[in-house]
Amino acid sequence: MASRPEALIARFALQPHPEGGWYRELHRSVGQVCRSDDGKQRAGLTVIAFLLTEGQCSRWHRVEGGDEVWHHAGGDPLDLWRLPPQGGTAERLLLGPLATAATGDPDPSPLQVVPAGWWQAARSRGRWSLLHCCVGPGFAFEDFRLMADLPPAERPAGADPALL
Repeated sequence: MASRPEALIARFALQPHPEGGWYRELHRSVGQVCRSDDGKQRAGLTVIAFLLTEGQCSRWHRVEGGDEVWHHAGGDPLDLWRLPPQGGTAERLLLGPLATAATGDPDPSPLQVVPAGWWQAARSRGRWSLLHCCVGPGFAFEDFRLMADLPPAERPAGADPALL
């Protein structure tokens, strides 16, 4: 695998993502499902390649109506935060290859799940982290919300403002 972020961006034809980082949709199910929360039709599953490079973050955001599963695909481990929809205490999860546990941290997991409607943010612990993110029912930008777009008084408590 390429070891420079620029090479990964070119190899996978990645584009800038509104939350930060780089992405490209890899799969969108042809089959449609009806979301149970609002009855909207969505693809059964979507998958993207997602790259965060050193200094970038996936800013606080949420996906309504679909769980998001993050899979570590290469590079350095990643910190993934998740926060309940109403706020509270943000949980930091370590995502990465099992063989790279950092001193003082629990072993990373190669897979983490963010439930539908929960806030999430991420940051690479090194030069770059390549992920595959799966959303089911499938992702649609109309279901995507950036926390920074909310008035400050409506932002949930517990979100690290450095990740806005």
